[in-house]
Amino acid sequence: MSEYWKVAGAVILPNVGGIMGGLITRKNLDSWYKKLNFPSYRPPNWIFGPMWTSIYSSMGYASYLVWRDGGSSFTGDAKWPLITYGTQLALNWAWTPIFFGSHNIKGGLIDLAALTATASLCGVLFYHVNKTAGLLFVPYIAWLSFASMLNYSVYKLNPEENKKSKAVENTKQE
Repeated sequence: MSEYWKVAGAVILPNVGGIMGGLITRKNLDSWYKKLNFPSYRPPNWIFGPMWTSIYSSMGYASYLVWRDGGSSFTGDAKWPLITYGTQLALNWAWTPIFFGSHNIKGGLIDLAALTATASLCGVLFYHVNKTAGLLFVPYIAWLSFASMLNYSVYKLNPEENKKSKAVENTKQE
């Protein structure tokens, strides 16, 4: 297989989850999200698509660099960085169904905390295999930090939504 196809696959993979998340987001944008209270520093909605596309593409390319420089397999030097990559990618993809799909603002915040920690660890592990790969995670971690702050603010500004979420959780437990 050509190196170009390997790079393309690595870049496309995280974007697939992003596209799936985008479909969930669109379904809930007008009916739920736009009715929430937001902090003044929230970026316009149009910025999220291009931002996530560039982040997903960068992290995908970083994973390719680690795979290539870590022995072109999922063993050896690449094993734990790529396992951590898969874990943070799963946490990343989980946020949208939690926040937008379930309308669970607090659950989204908890997911983001775990995601930010795991992505930070992934960036460090990537850096030890390929410095460029590790540095490609810096904008992602910065964006996750901003997203966490935004998610927390939305949580605090929407106490009625949080009560609805808690009521749904209590109903499921009964």
